[in-house]
Amino acid sequence: MSELAKQQCEACQADAPKVTDEELTQLMKMIPDWTPMARDGIMMLEREFTFRNFKLAMAFANKVGELAEEEFHHPSILLEWGKVTVTWWTHKINGLHKNDFICAAKTDELLD
Repeated sequence: MSELAKQQCEACQADAPKVTDEELTQLMKMIPDWTPMARDGIMMLEREFTFRNFKLAMAFANKVGELAEEEFHHPSILLEWGKVTVTWWTHKINGLHKNDFICAAKTDELLD
């Protein structure tokens, strides 16, 4: 289990600090399969997971949903045939918080 995946999300307030550029660089080293990206001016983390069929993709999407409920932090989940795209960001701050990196690392571990 990765160092990030061992951590828990913390309650996030609207005035919580976004990750800095330096923090982003360090945290991305821990989740190298994710891509930081801006959508509508909001920084997000995104990763596409591929599967052999729709049923396996749907099962994974459901696991991500269960993780989101456990952490009380909710991503965008796009389910397609053989593919699930997960996008994490913190809605309250319109950007990236450490919680997003924790959840990305936990999402990676759902593949095990």
